[in-house]
Amino acid sequence: MSDLHTQYPVVVIGGGQAGLAVSAQLKAHGIEHVVLEKNTIAHSWKTQRWDAFCLVTPNWQCRLPGFPYAGSDPHGFMLRDEIVTYIEDFARHIDAPVREGVAVTRLRQSGHGFMLETTIGEIAAGSIVLAVSGYHVPKVLPFADRLDPSITQIHSSAYRNPDQLPPGEILVVGSGQSGCQIAEDLHLAGRKVHLAVGSAPRCPRFYRGRDAVDWLDDLGQYDLPVDKHSLKEGVRKNANHYLTGRDGGRDIDLRRFALEGMKLYGRLKDGRGTSLQLGDDLQVNLDNADRVYNGICRMIDEHIARNRIAAPVTPHYAPVWSPTAVPTELDLAASGISSIVWTTGFRSDWSWVDLPMFDGTGYPTHKRGITSIDGAYVVGLPWLYTWGSGRFVGIGRDAEFVADHIMERSNASHADAYRAGRRELSQDTAREAV
Repeated sequence: MSDLHTQYPVVVIGGGQAGLAVSAQLKAHGIEHVVLEKNTIAHSWKTQRWDAFCLVTPNWQCRLPGFPYAGSDPHGFMLRDEIVTYIEDFARHIDAPVREGVAVTRLRQSGHGFMLETTIGEIAAGSIVLAVSGYHVPKVLPFADRLDPSITQIHSSAYRNPDQLPPGEILVVGSGQSGCQIAEDLHLAGRKVHLAVGSAPRCPRFYRGRDAVDWLDDLGQYDLPVDKHSLKEGVRKNANHYLTGRDGGRDIDLRRFALEGMKLYGRLKDGRGTSLQLGDDLQVNLDNADRVYNGICRMIDEHIARNRIAAPVTPHYAPVWSPTAVPTELDLAASGISSIVWTTGFRSDWSWVDLPMFDGTGYPTHKRGITSIDGAYVVGLPWLYTWGSGRFVGIGRDAEFVADHIMERSNASHADAYRAGRRELSQDTAREAV
């Protein structure tokens, strides 16, 4: 089994920023552990991001434990390869005990701990931390396999650049962060883009003299616990706001893209061959995204007024374009569309976790990462505890909370063992006296 032991007090599964953050906190507590990564450190950043990808949050929010961003552009937005370097440098900084190329194929309870079946043998653990996010399997709409085979179809996780796609027009399905940014990437390259718009909200990039993220941080939005949010746990199902850090950061305005020639449609509902059926909800979806955008602006306005902050006045967003006679059917061949990019997210796959710790939707039941199974933890999920949980800004706090709980559990276990030993010694003494 190479240099791996067959037993550890703690096994962390996943070698991305979440697993490494947990490792840093466990090391701070002096807790022996190993991090198992089935691929390589920061694998998804290396392999599931397009060439022009960059963060949508400013670099100053990169705050892995004891390793904040130290570059010269705190208000810039790291590119894909810079993000990978940041995570790899963090792993070296903490000397993380990562074992790459070791996949966990089954996790089950065993005695008072857990047994991990891996690609190189079994490993026992007293506690386990699942730091594998919730984005496991690329998801496309169920009718994708009914579309004409002449249409090139790829998922956003496989998209790299416009030249990757064959000549012709391109349909991007989905308007979350990835969908809008990929649509922009193609649009800027001069490709003719069609975009099926969903219900994702949007956020201003800059407002009243600062990045909106700076204002939202001042307002405590990234520290708001899930149980204090108006939607409670329901917020975990919300799509992220779309905006971009590209070229120093800017809004993504789909209406402006439409003025520039991008074709916008409502939500994609069904399809067969080269014929697609679309919803009539484009206007509603655009209006709702703008409502969220201006709602964020109003929140910042109130904060500025309440605290008497000197800040330039910026008008709220006013639509620059509105749809008329939006089609509810689209013929791919007649429209010259040769490719579809599915930016429809991922689904979770916990099938290898043989523990009764999931709800009816397959989501791990937990409180701040402490699951319903004693000794089992999750880290790195969106809104695990706060809005910052799925981001570099909040992952360290979640990792610290989980590591503290593991330490307390370990101390309690040692205390129980000590008390049990004392009782056994007392009983032996009593028997000797008789």
